[in-house]
Amino acid sequence: MSKVKESKRLRPVLSPEARENQLISLAMDRAEEKLLNGTASSQLITHFLKLGTEKERLEREKLAKENELLKAKTSAIEASKESAVEYAKVLEAMRAYGGNGNIGESYDEY
Repeated sequence: MSKVKESKRLRPVLSPEARENQLISLAMDRAEEKLLNGTASSQLITHFLKLGTEKERLEREKLAKENELLKAKTSAIEASKESAVEYAKVLEAMRAYGGNGNIGESYDEY
């Protein structure tokens, strides 16, 4: 009964993600209660049994590695964009240093 009273006094959340986490926490507490007092359904027991398997652990590890790979690819793309801008600046400086002046100028103007 005390758990129900506690859930009524939850502090307000600031974002939808925080609310989702709050509800997940409440559901996990309820599932734990049912497992401890022996009233858990077979679906609930099966759910937590699956979470403990080697396959599940490997799938989580795979997802984490894929996430790291995506972050690395994103960083590489950003670095490539930055280096392209820097390369263009270097080319412009080389042209100016070589006496070509502005790129838009033509030799007919002289």
